[in-house]
Amino acid sequence: MSELTLAKANAIIEAAFAKGSEVKMKPLTVAVLDAGGHLKAFQKQDGASMLRYEIASGKAYGALAVGMGSRWLDQTAKERPHFMEGLNAVSGGKIVPVPGGELIRDASGKLLGAVGITGDTSDNDELAAISGIEAAGLKHQAA
Repeated sequence: MSELTLAKANAIIEAAFAKGSEVKMKPLTVAVLDAGGHLKAFQKQDGASMLRYEIASGKAYGALAVGMGSRWLDQTAKERPHFMEGLNAVSGGKIVPVPGGELIRDASGKLLGAVGITGDTSDNDELAAISGIEAAGLKHQAA
């Protein structure tokens, strides 16, 4: 697979929502970006609050920006807040440095994009992201 297809992006979202249902998460919002940071697919469950698109896409965008899952960004924000401040400044404020953003790779390890999820705890958002990626037959890369 050389690119992230719409079918795969939608499969990630569907599986993430299924995981959320399975473990009784709050309503989730999922944004899937291609490797260039462009929106490939997006869905927001009924009852999700406003700004969830911006948070979900910011988690995915941040993962793409640094080549690591957004858990790494969260840790870096605590250890080196000046770095995170600079990174957010040069990105135009697009990065949300909390867990829930995961890189998407194919079987060979090629970067296809990233998924960002928000709505529940950051740990649960990350769990749903990883579940979605794996269910779609792809690999994730966390921090």
